[in-house]
Amino acid sequence: MTTPPVPLSPDQQQQLVNRIGHGLASMAPPGTWRQIRTEYRAVGRHIEADVVVTGQDGVRRAVPPPAELLQLLGALRAGMYRPGIGTWPAAVVTVDAVQGVGADFVFDREPQWRRTPPPIGFQDELRAFPRADQHVPEWLRRRAAGPAPSEGIRTPRIHDGVDAAGRPLVRRPPVPPAEVAQVLAYLDAAPVILASRSNGPDAFDPSRADAVPLNFRTDGVWAWPGAVAYYLREHGVPPDPELVAHLRARRFTAPAEVGEAAKDLALAAITSS
Repeated sequence: MTTPPVPLSPDQQQQLVNRIGHGLASMAPPGTWRQIRTEYRAVGRHIEADVVVTGQDGVRRAVPPPAELLQLLGALRAGMYRPGIGTWPAAVVTVDAVQGVGADFVFDREPQWRRTPPPIGFQDELRAFPRADQHVPEWLRRRAAGPAPSEGIRTPRIHDGVDAAGRPLVRRPPVPPAEVAQVLAYLDAAPVILASRSNGPDAFDPSRADAVPLNFRTDGVWAWPGAVAYYLREHGVPPDPELVAHLRARRFTAPAEVGEAAKDLALAAITSS
């Protein structure tokens, strides 16, 4: 198991902001831009980021945010967590050709989402970055309460947030050794609702860049990615405890088929998360 987020000192925070600024500056050839700006929004596992380059001619163009930028911003967000108070859900980092690097953080206002996260995202936020009741803003409390747009289809947490270095945190009870094989069999046997021929990177082992299955399965109540079984099998990372309890209640017997209506709801749940 890993430890909760470790707060960064003000100097460490500034160093990380500078690294982000330098990364932004490298996204366009020197002398071709006036300003490069990124807006980052996150809650739970839901992440949105935009990067805009303003050229010397004043024309703005959007560019895709690189994975390293997202990792650094995630590490900064985790490192700025204050116990009982929380961390920011939105930030803007700007590098200006004349004025250098600057950053603004929004701690209590809800970001303007490109796509509003589902309730589980806001619930995960409160689990990963716990807040005392008086520090939970009304919008976060309301969003976490639901209702879920998927009408009951649930999606699991893959892990429990990230630490100051951007590494995934796991703060949940292990699967009893006698049940591991049964859990894996269930996770691998449920009907596929979204298949993929490609694999994604391993969040726990960066050297495995093409290892995690990107398919999704459902049993009509929960919908989960292939990463859930993969991380249990390869790293011993237990699935979401509520999902494990659900499997246990079903005596680890996965359905052979799921109705089309349930599949549609499951697809809606995973594409909204």
